[in-house]
Amino acid sequence: MAINFDYDFSGWATKANVKCFDGLTIAPNAFKDCDGKVVPVVWNHDHSAPESVLGHALLQNRKEGVYAYVKLNDTSSGQTAKACVDNGDIDAMSIYANGIQKTGRTVMHGMIKELSLVIAGCNPGALIDEVVKHTADGSETDSSEAYIYTDSGLSLKHGLDPDDNPLEDETLEHSDDSSETDKDKKGESKMADANEKTVKEVFDTLTEEQKNVVYAIIGSALDEGKGGESDNKGDGEEDNTMHHCFENDNGGTVLKHSLDDINGIIATASKHGTLRDAFLDAGITGDELAHSIENMDYLFPDDHNLDTVPRIVDRDQTWVDKVMNSVHHVPFARVKVMFADLTEDEARAKGYIKGNYKKEQVFKLLKRSTTPTTVYKKQRFDRDDIVDMSTMDVVGFVKKEQRGKLNEELGMAFLIGDGRDDASDDKINELNIRPIFNDDDFYTIKVVVQPGTNANEDAKAKATIKSIIKARKEYKGSGSPTFYTTDDVLTDMLLLEDGIGHQLYADEAALARKLRVKEIVTVPRMEGRKGAKGGDLLGIVVNLADYTVGADKGGEVNMFDDFNVDYNQLIYLIETRCSGAMTAPYGAMAIEMDAANSSKV
Repeated sequence: MAINFDYDFSGWATKANVKCFDGLTIAPNAFKDCDGKVVPVVWNHDHSAPESVLGHALLQNRKEGVYAYVKLNDTSSGQTAKACVDNGDIDAMSIYANGIQKTGRTVMHGMIKELSLVIAGCNPGALIDEVVKHTADGSETDSSEAYIYTDSGLSLKHGLDPDDNPLEDETLEHSDDSSETDKDKKGESKMADANEKTVKEVFDTLTEEQKNVVYAIIGSALDEGKGGESDNKGDGEEDNTMHHCFENDNGGTVLKHSLDDINGIIATASKHGTLRDAFLDAGITGDELAHSIENMDYLFPDDHNLDTVPRIVDRDQTWVDKVMNSVHHVPFARVKVMFADLTEDEARAKGYIKGNYKKEQVFKLLKRSTTPTTVYKKQRFDRDDIVDMSTMDVVGFVKKEQRGKLNEELGMAFLIGDGRDDASDDKINELNIRPIFNDDDFYTIKVVVQPGTNANEDAKAKATIKSIIKARKEYKGSGSPTFYTTDDVLTDMLLLEDGIGHQLYADEAALARKLRVKEIVTVPRMEGRKGAKGGDLLGIVVNLADYTVGADKGGEVNMFDDFNVDYNQLIYLIETRCSGAMTAPYGAMAIEMDAANSSKV
């Protein structure tokens, strides 16, 4: 765009594709929305007082970055800043931007809110490259020349006009107050003599690693900034403000040695052989050098994420697979069982006396039907979020999580119910999926442990073991059952000792043999639950092959997904329609503590 703007100087507010001292890189066109925008110019990002406002700047987006044309105001601070720029005392600029969007360590978008003159900028390319000289009558002496100020007092014509078109020539010329010739100046610094190299020459002799150390020391001067939002966010908090500058606020990250001191040390490096020796000769010890920068972690490499998929933090789920793999599955949802009760005396065979009437055998027929219900889990995500999370398969992760949680809920419903209040709309109907712990006495034997009044943990554990063993004769289930219990109950049993301190049970296998069960499985969701009689539920002894789960074709576990075009949302649903019930009489034992020794709720 053509610039019809009475400006005092111009330069790069920020350069793209240049790694800044804070580790960020500005992408091309990251601030394209700021093209043509006029922003305040302040000193060193100080927003605390109007006196800090030095003028304003017209921003121009270019492929190399953002270029700024600065007009300083007539205030004393503005004119002081102008004199510093004219004299070459200040040649660096820095942006303050918010609304930052980053991909890794690359800034892809942001809005520049102000431009600052600073002693040293964070972006190495953010420098003033044109200073407009005015005559006494206020006209410009030469607006086509742009100057870069150097340590030697020279000014180099930039060679480009504001629209990036090349000028006719590039010449090395003196600054206005210089009396020395080009020949005297060319290739050497004013501070150099015949036997001493210039700072640039010494710096060029450094290895790439040593140069990176120098860059890191200079770059560590990045601070939180005055009066603005802090760059140091908490863990997991998005950083939406970029304070792209060197600052020296109290409490912030500061450079312990001035840049002049460091330049002087670097200038003597060739005499000492190594940069480290030069620092030591200057009185800076190894420890001081190592700790001369606060917050050294700023210089460390970026963290590497070990988990492309988040690690799931959840209760122990090993019991869920055992339950789901142990129940008996049938391919129909409506399950009916029928039994003939032959335990009554009327069903017994009878003796006969000649001449007497023979009585008919009488026994009861028992039946129970169980119909299906639907159990589901539904989740909703903004599609934008899923697209932006390109480092992981979000959909695959969600589906795996949904299936795991559905199985957990079904496993609970089979053993102890979902625990929701009867009035809850989300409760799984216990007439459709019948929990074992409170099922009819014909299917689940209720065992109440009575250790005596004010019994301690050992007494309760011993009484529990005895009660399970004694009630085992009533168990009529198939095969060898499993004892489902809690970690607390299992631990109390394993800690039992004899009179001389020897453990009664060496491990879980030994305890399982004592209880006459195949194995012991801990169920964290059983903690704190009450039994059918109102006491603390201690466990369930059952072979889940006697628990039948039925589902018609199409009612088995299915996953559905949908897209809401109105809200740009993806919806994922997993559900099953099934029934569940004990199908073996006296096939389970529910163990609970008596009310006197149970916790009060």
